[in-house]
Amino acid sequence: MKTSERGVGASIPRFEDDRYLEGRGRFVGDIRMSNMLEVAFLRSPLAHAEILGVAKPEGAAHQVFTAADLEGVQGIRADSGLPGFRSSVQPILAADRIRHVNEPIAACVAATRAEAEDLADLTQLDAKPLPAVHDMLKARDEDAPLLHPDWEENAFLESGFEQGIEAAIEKATVTVRRQYRTARQCMSPMEGRGVVAYFDDQADQLVIITSTQMPHIVRNGLAECLGLDQARIRVIAPDVGGGFGYKGILLAEEVALGWLAMRLRRPMRWIEDRREQLAGNANCREHWYDITGYASADGKLLGVDCEAIVDSGAYSAYPFSACLEAAQVASILPGPYVMEGYRCRTWSVATNKPAILPYRGVARTGVCFAMELVMDDLARELGIEPAEFRRRNLAPAEQMPFVNITGKIFDSGDYVEALDRAVKALDLPALRARQEKGEPDGRLLGVGLSIFCEQGAHGTSVYSGWGIPMVPGYEQATARMTPDGGLELRVGVQSHGQSLETTLAQVANEVLGVEPGKVRLVHGDTALTPYSTGTWGSRCMVMAGGAVATACEELAERVKAIAAKLLQAEPGQITLADGEARGPSGSVSLSKIGQVWYHAPQDLPDGVDAGGLEATKGYKTVRDTGTFSYACHSALVLVDPETGEVEIERYGIVEDGGVLVNPMVVDGQVWGGAVQGIGTALYEEMPYDSEGQPLATTLADYMLPGAAESPSIAIDHMETPSPISRFGQKGIGESGAIGPPAAIGNAVNDALRGFGARIGQVPITPERVLAALAAGGSQ
Repeated sequence: MKTSERGVGASIPRFEDDRYLEGRGRFVGDIRMSNMLEVAFLRSPLAHAEILGVAKPEGAAHQVFTAADLEGVQGIRADSGLPGFRSSVQPILAADRIRHVNEPIAACVAATRAEAEDLADLTQLDAKPLPAVHDMLKARDEDAPLLHPDWEENAFLESGFEQGIEAAIEKATVTVRRQYRTARQCMSPMEGRGVVAYFDDQADQLVIITSTQMPHIVRNGLAECLGLDQARIRVIAPDVGGGFGYKGILLAEEVALGWLAMRLRRPMRWIEDRREQLAGNANCREHWYDITGYASADGKLLGVDCEAIVDSGAYSAYPFSACLEAAQVASILPGPYVMEGYRCRTWSVATNKPAILPYRGVARTGVCFAMELVMDDLARELGIEPAEFRRRNLAPAEQMPFVNITGKIFDSGDYVEALDRAVKALDLPALRARQEKGEPDGRLLGVGLSIFCEQGAHGTSVYSGWGIPMVPGYEQATARMTPDGGLELRVGVQSHGQSLETTLAQVANEVLGVEPGKVRLVHGDTALTPYSTGTWGSRCMVMAGGAVATACEELAERVKAIAAKLLQAEPGQITLADGEARGPSGSVSLSKIGQVWYHAPQDLPDGVDAGGLEATKGYKTVRDTGTFSYACHSALVLVDPETGEVEIERYGIVEDGGVLVNPMVVDGQVWGGAVQGIGTALYEEMPYDSEGQPLATTLADYMLPGAAESPSIAIDHMETPSPISRFGQKGIGESGAIGPPAAIGNAVNDALRGFGARIGQVPITPERVLAALAAGGSQ
């Protein structure tokens, strides 16, 4: 039973919103310090080159710093323990070789950003261009130039999985082989990256204020690169204006500013501009699939055989490494489908592009696109409605927890029910009749579905196998009651849009009965919070929520012991709700209990816990293989055969995130993610030319969906509690971004099938639609 209507499950307004809407947020760009210098970087105009020299401006050499100046500084290394992984070292400032456009070469400092940029313009780079590796499909060719001369080929890692595929092939009566490709994207949070660094002489500490998702992990990396004890580094993340994975790595700029702050003993600030963000910092999502599906005549999916390539860029990003995305493809491609055979080989290839990062949805968006499009094509070959083909092959609810062919343990859910709800909401028979009749304006109507799972809150057993510099353990939280009965929560995760100031307060209310408005969340500061690997992988509400609940449970027992003395009752007779402790004959407020502990200890019971009204506890899920949220997306589109334009007429999502701590927050997460997924499906692409030059370096060229491109989205919640988390909640932060490319891709192909045309690449631009129609017509 709920302790109040403001605890777990309540749609209370976000506490964060007032300060953001009133302009009271404090972001890195808002920070001003006395005597602060601004930093601009000379960045490479070339994708691949040998550095012959860097000439500093005459009279300003003391304001320009190159790799030769960074004595004692180590490059960034993010290795994996997976067999065959090839290691790279990302220099803080390029020294001998340039490996992508916009790689930093020199740090220029001045009183203003404009003056620092002038210094960067005056700094001369002498470099010998080298052939660029721009196409991931050719990166492993024998004649391809090597990015890292000590490697045998341009690949960080080859990985794979195989089980029962040959037998499945033998039994198959229908075979469909397709190739699919997803475009390289730029991660585009509202706030770009930013760093302020200064040295606190009193504390003998380097302080880095940075827009990051994982302050403690950044501190780990800084200590390695700068050769400092971790106690001498403090990392602070103030308000963070969106992350999506873009702020989930250690930056060369963070290391450079830390070194500059110690060298010059003055505060330093660097604020990324949008051209830097688009042209040279981390990208995501560039995948290629050669996938074959095998099925029986009665509509049973027998097996899948796939080769996949992920363009990992020039360096292995800290801490996730260059192989996480491609290696995940092999493990998650089968998703929630039952099959007898499966084989997948993947390559994480190196190219002269920025390092790839795990963007919202990580490998799942590309995997969902490939798997769901081949499912539609198999259904067409069999003459079965695609929804029915899925229904026959999804893991049934009665088999939960379901272990799929790659060993993923699905904790709970009803995938068939989600599919059925989506199909019912579409009124599929009516749409097929409308499709048969044709649209009055000549446009082509198409319907598409996608269904997938989102593994979140991964634990130790999952990440220890990757052998990367970050393995999550117990997530900790500290709960401290104040003398007036308020509550202070300290957590190591970082909020950058997840509404943690609200939802974690709801968790505390559920357990301790404290009013959510009297809860204060402390986060984003390594000096004040428990260690955490940070915010990534849809883990906050499962892991940090569980930790807060565990700490509050410990605190609740201590509060009840004090209340029992005051109420002349037994601790077991005390309940906590609505800001007070209640006993058989009366109640006492939490503020009174706080006053007794802090101000009137003479009234405490004998044997009171000496830990007082503060507790730090750790939490892991019952099984640390992750929670599995899932969704079925549906898209109804209209395609103009004359212009190639695609309009989304209707879009629906049936999702299951387990118990929803705050349904309103979940709606925001799903809706926002879906718009990002629509960007992947229809608009976003960072193309490169044959010399490795990015071709969309402004927002006039790189298309992001806005309000006009965002359809109304109908969201239907299923709540199947997870048996492994504290309240039955599951991770939900990435789900919205995973499904749209596949659902929209299937809808467009459904619209085009009368012309013998099909799309296998996102974004689905008008040019690609017209090309597909032309190719279909020629056949």
